[in-house]
Amino acid sequence: MSVKDLIHNKWTRLVFWSLLYIAWVIWLGSYWWLLGLIVIFDSCITRKVKWTFWKKEYKEGEKPNVLLDWLDAIIFAVVVVTFINIFWFQSFKIPSSSMESSLYTGDHLFVSKLKYGPRVPQTPLTIPFTHNVLPGGSESYSTLIQNDYRRLKGLREVRRGDVVVFGFPNGDTVMTKSPSQDYYAFVRTYGRDYVNKQFGPLKVRPTDKKDHYVKRCVAIAGDTLSVVNGVVYIDSKPQEILPGMQNSYTVVTTGQKINPKTLESIGINVRELYFDSRLPGYPAMPLTAEMVEQVAEIANVSSVDANIDVYPPDESYQLIFPYTADFRWTRDNYGPIWIPQKGAKVELTMDNLPLYERIISVYESNELQVKDGNIYVNGEIAHEYTFKQDYFWMMGDNRHNSLDSRYWGFVPEDHVVGTPTLIWLSTDENHKFPKNVRWRRFLKFL
Repeated sequence: MSVKDLIHNKWTRLVFWSLLYIAWVIWLGSYWWLLGLIVIFDSCITRKVKWTFWKKEYKEGEKPNVLLDWLDAIIFAVVVVTFINIFWFQSFKIPSSSMESSLYTGDHLFVSKLKYGPRVPQTPLTIPFTHNVLPGGSESYSTLIQNDYRRLKGLREVRRGDVVVFGFPNGDTVMTKSPSQDYYAFVRTYGRDYVNKQFGPLKVRPTDKKDHYVKRCVAIAGDTLSVVNGVVYIDSKPQEILPGMQNSYTVVTTGQKINPKTLESIGINVRELYFDSRLPGYPAMPLTAEMVEQVAEIANVSSVDANIDVYPPDESYQLIFPYTADFRWTRDNYGPIWIPQKGAKVELTMDNLPLYERIISVYESNELQVKDGNIYVNGEIAHEYTFKQDYFWMMGDNRHNSLDSRYWGFVPEDHVVGTPTLIWLSTDENHKFPKNVRWRRFLKFL
């Protein structure tokens, strides 16, 4: 038997597809799916059932039906792409500048789910090629079936320094009239009744249908994090400042604006800049360490000084997690704060409850109450709490233009989606085609 005959032999195909399918079932960990071997056996050997019932088999000389052929191609594409999206890769677009200059607004990414292991769909009834909304704004999924959280085996765990795509922790409640805003931040600022009336009706989303965010993981479960004058410390050790990380600086000029083309050539996002003639200069210019040196050398620049938030902050304490003045934290001087770890116990007090109350009540689905100075968890007085999963601390590389864990706290392990691996396209909305395409970022591996 030739190699060609061996490849096309029905028993060879049966062995190949059966072994591949068994490996997938073992990875999935749900052995009821082994019943699918019956389908593979029938498709390769007995052929008693027409599984591709929509596909037309043409007789010799019969004219092909274009519509049926297109239907076959579309069904095949939907099945394959859906499988790839669930278990392998998913497309994602950077919507904001919170990760500049590491990732840019307009970067189109492929997010790998294999590195940390894909989540088995908790909300499986979803229209293909959508995440949570249809083009018209209505939800693209049904919560009729809800599965428990389960993650398949990945290549490794989340590490410090990883760029991670995850579900927005506060994204379980969405304001219909302002879906991109943080509902809970609005409630703290304006009051629940006003927000519900002005920005409702509200939508409630399951964990795997929250909007996706991308940030850098700066601390993992078990770490103690501090931010001192903008520098991140883990367990009292300063962390590496990566080349793409930006902070905000006050840039004073001799009186004139800096040429925008000069700033763009350095790599500065001019959309984020505001020139204040009273300085004169730019009160908040986002710069990397390398950019600071380049800006300082511009002829009409007098000084470049870092902007550091000290207490009391420029922003209301109601915007800084955990939203109480008792902690006296700012975005540049934050912590120390311990990142919860699965299986670890923490003593519960009225002083530290603001740090953990959302974990206990929302992320880990317990009934939490405070009565007469006592903390009750599931109806019983609790003096300590044991965490059910790991948590992470995420921050944007554009440190003064990023809504991140400093504003909404811990990221649960079950919210992690994956990590960006490839920029397949990058566009700049400030320019028209072809200048809007960032060709140097085309097909760039991360």
